[in-house]
Amino acid sequence: MKTETSAKGTATKLKDYVGGKWVASQAKTFQDVKNPANGEVLAQVPLGVEADVDRAAKAAHTAFQEWRSVPAVVRARYLFTLKHLLDKHVDEIALTVTRENGKTLDEARGSVKRGIECVEVAAGAPSLLMGQVLEDVAKGIDCESIRQPMGVFAAIAPFNFPAMVPMWFFPFAVASGDTFIVKPSEQVPLSQKLVFDIIHDAGFPAGVLNLVNGGKDVVNAICTHPLIRGVSFVGSSPVAEHVYKTAAAHGKRVQALGGAKNFLIVMPDADREMTLKSITDSAYGCAGERCLAGAVVLAVGESHKWLREGLHKRAAGLKIGDGTQDGVTLGPVISEAHKKKVTGYIEKGVLEGAEIVLDGRKTKVPKEGNFLGATLFDKVTPKMTIAREEIFGPVLCIMPVDSLEDALAVSKEQPLANASSIYTTSGKSARYFKYNVEASMVGINIGVAAPMSFFGFGGAKGSFFGDLKAHGREAFDFYTDRKVVISRWD
Repeated sequence: MKTETSAKGTATKLKDYVGGKWVASQAKTFQDVKNPANGEVLAQVPLGVEADVDRAAKAAHTAFQEWRSVPAVVRARYLFTLKHLLDKHVDEIALTVTRENGKTLDEARGSVKRGIECVEVAAGAPSLLMGQVLEDVAKGIDCESIRQPMGVFAAIAPFNFPAMVPMWFFPFAVASGDTFIVKPSEQVPLSQKLVFDIIHDAGFPAGVLNLVNGGKDVVNAICTHPLIRGVSFVGSSPVAEHVYKTAAAHGKRVQALGGAKNFLIVMPDADREMTLKSITDSAYGCAGERCLAGAVVLAVGESHKWLREGLHKRAAGLKIGDGTQDGVTLGPVISEAHKKKVTGYIEKGVLEGAEIVLDGRKTKVPKEGNFLGATLFDKVTPKMTIAREEIFGPVLCIMPVDSLEDALAVSKEQPLANASSIYTTSGKSARYFKYNVEASMVGINIGVAAPMSFFGFGGAKGSFFGDLKAHGREAFDFYTDRKVVISRWD
């Protein structure tokens, strides 16, 4: 996808998609959308206002009146068409993701395909929406439980996976008979602009799927609008908690997926080469800007020495550059402001006494763009800031521990519990870990414990606010209400 520019060469002002067409936002202010690899202005996104949300919510509410009565098998056919069109445009969407987010093309392509898998799974709605029935619950009385759509839902998406994350939500919602509003991150709106062009080509009825651009004002308007029945959110834990409390206080269903501090436990018996490659990919892939990135390696016993040496060598060998270039394995972080934030955490780690084995601040990087080299800390302790707070950048910590029990105790002390993994060749250790770890997404010899779209996605403790998690069977629970019907015919 080429840069969105007007006839005069200035960046195009993006529009909202409401009621089946692109419409101008009522915003007074706009924000530049920049390529983090070179600072190029790709477009300008409107910082929408409450009236924009109101317009979309009313359009979605109107569309719901008819969409809810469309048979589930017919709704599914729209998703089959959408999947076919998305498959045709994978490379175009991936390039857009790379240009506005910075991740490599391989990373972007993989994320787009994972999003499309959600569309594919949601197309199974006719089976997954089926209810329950039992005749003769009492003599001559039958009882059935049926799922019914609820109305308008919305998703507030993050910057790190511009194309994929909205697909965690809207396919399941519209397959259930609800209508939907997507609010992409104002830092990366172009991927969703392209996705909604494809949605339009798929022929969904006007108002079933809508897009509103904006920042904090749009988020708050979504959380409080009376026509919106439920909200899905992905982002940092402080904002997730705000969305959860605000939307819930206004009577909405909420699933708010927050931040992470993911612990990777390495046993002395682990396969060394596989473990080193897996941890490197986990920690530094997507420049560390993902909620499933490995953050702290808990090195058990004798594993510490070879982990330190091996991770140092692999991290130092990452090729830094524009994600569109062949061979690049570490792209830029999203913005200059975020680069300063990550750098601040590195400085904090040094100040608090961690040993910096590889300093990404000193890595040779391209002059333009928001590049930061891979950083590796050793001798990190549980109370250090870099061991507790989500950094969301290419920074990995090593923390030596004596045993698996000690490693689990360290992870349990932390406020976040999104994902955790163990590396071992021992089934006994793997089972003990799986049984006792608190994180909700668990990997065994897996660095990024990302469930496939037919399983639920979401963390525990401070990493998740709500009851029902994203995609999988739980998605259909979130987007529908169960109605119980008791019948007697004398």
